[in-house]
Amino acid sequence: MSVARIVSALQFCPGGCVSGPPARRDPSPSLQSRAFNLLLRRLPYKQQLASAEAVQAHVQKLALQPASFEPTGLGRGVEVTLTKMGGWPVYYTAPASGHEGCNYVMFLHGGGYINEIVPAHWRFIGEMTRKARVCCVVPIYPLAPRATAKDVVPATAELLRMLLEDAGTAKVTVVGNSAGAGLALAACQWLRDHGHPQPSRMVLISPAADASVSRPEQVAIAARDPIQDIPGIVEAGRLYAGELDIGHPFVSPLNGAFRALAPMTIFAGTRDLLYPDSVDLAEKARAVGAPVELHLLREQPHNFALMPTPEGRRARAIILRAVA
Repeated sequence: MSVARIVSALQFCPGGCVSGPPARRDPSPSLQSRAFNLLLRRLPYKQQLASAEAVQAHVQKLALQPASFEPTGLGRGVEVTLTKMGGWPVYYTAPASGHEGCNYVMFLHGGGYINEIVPAHWRFIGEMTRKARVCCVVPIYPLAPRATAKDVVPATAELLRMLLEDAGTAKVTVVGNSAGAGLALAACQWLRDHGHPQPSRMVLISPAADASVSRPEQVAIAARDPIQDIPGIVEAGRLYAGELDIGHPFVSPLNGAFRALAPMTIFAGTRDLLYPDSVDLAEKARAVGAPVELHLLREQPHNFALMPTPEGRRARAIILRAVA
């Protein structure tokens, strides 16, 4: 089924799912959302992805700075501890009121595989910890080009396997945004391929599922995307791929198999040049009987579910219910 036909069938429904009809038509984007799109265009994100050279310069600049991934913005009512697993820093958050009987979330941050976790991620982690009363496990995975998919995907999957083993009867949800969502999907495919159990659910926010960014329609979408551009995403994907082909499922999990995976909840917006991959991802999962919900919203940008807009708050309310 073509992207256009799926999108038409969904009617951009906030609760839309490729396996069933939409409940109602998506309303027009909010005033706050439209203003936020304008603000995003004034920020340097798109410039940093405008060319391969811009990405290389950004990576070189980051290499000269000390890594910064300290929790900032978790808010009150959240306890945090730091440990190391497999040589990686791993943060644990828990409700300060006690975590007896809490479910777990493994959160994998976005950043194109070249940027560290940022305060917006920590605010979301704090919100999940407080409002859904979950314990969050946050691996600070190493970044490209010093670490590549060949090592990062199996190591992430092994951390998830250990969490699933230790959680007992507690529910474990994997939540990722952008590159972190692509990593979450690739890790779950690795678990399946190696005979290990799946988490209870994957929540994939604007997933980076195909690093080739090779669809003709993505050129037109890129012109409207206030954050991302194609050359930079391709270069970041190349750095992350390392010795692997950019189409390898570790790098582009859209090319992996979708049988026997955890149920998926996917969020995407039509101002995100990656959104056609979310549509295909949902369709591939549905085709093999994997439960999937695709929340596709009109005129929303990449990672809208983490943004301080009405659409973002509604998306996070859905996520809180999914992980609790």
